[in-house]
Amino acid sequence: MIYSMTGYASAQRELEQGVLAVELRAVNHRFLDATLRLPEEFRALEGAIREKLAGRLSRGKVECRVNFNARAGGQSSLRLNNALVAELLRLSDELREHQPGAGELKTGELLRWPGVIESDALPIEQLQATALELLDTALDDFLASRGREGEKLADILRERASSMEDLVKGVQPLIPQIVADYQARLTQRLVDALGAGADDERIRQEVVVFAQKVDIQEEIDRLLTHITELRRILKAGGSAGKRLDFLMQELNREANTLGSKSVSSETSKVSMELKVLIEQMREQVQNIE
Repeated sequence: MIYSMTGYASAQRELEQGVLAVELRAVNHRFLDATLRLPEEFRALEGAIREKLAGRLSRGKVECRVNFNARAGGQSSLRLNNALVAELLRLSDELREHQPGAGELKTGELLRWPGVIESDALPIEQLQATALELLDTALDDFLASRGREGEKLADILRERASSMEDLVKGVQPLIPQIVADYQARLTQRLVDALGAGADDERIRQEVVVFAQKVDIQEEIDRLLTHITELRRILKAGGSAGKRLDFLMQELNREANTLGSKSVSSETSKVSMELKVLIEQMREQVQNIE
């Protein structure tokens, strides 16, 4: 499946203490660029979140936001862990016996000590585990959304590829006649320039050399080959954006060469129409992962 780089998804869960939500949004980017918006309680999850994103996404500017809205009136009561406070004070006294110059533990230092203040709130470990579960759910929805949009982009590319193929195959049978007409015009110009006494063999050789330079069969063949490769990439799916972008450059190069070698209005028109279609495709490819 082809995936778009743009997408949005969210997942949330109501908990006893409030609502926990995870939100994902992304736009196109050359590489994977993840920005995390996390409350302080979830900072410890940054590494795990980045690992999950990198494991399932390859390109795009992705923003992951975690929100926790505490339920109104559901503020938990706080209390001291008296046993831990007593132990800290005992250790402080013991330290001053060995180091008389050591200061006493201040109230602020005690209150900031991990575990001194206990709460009836949901343990942060459980909140973090729930956030990672919600991230997995959001990623599933996110990838499904990107896949649906990606398939629409792939259909657009297939449609443009068919139009290009029709143009190329339409002009292909005209190539021998175009070359022959060019040879006739060039021969007449050389005869007119050199006069009646011109060497016929010399004129023939010059005409053949110039006619080879305007033969566009090679460009036609490469265009058809690139169109076949485009369809193969779209069918294979996966992270195809960079390959498709390179293919657009190759298609555009052949279309430009076709135009520069053109000696007829038919091939000039085809070259212009091809470049329009290729540009339309290139714009869509920029959004493909």
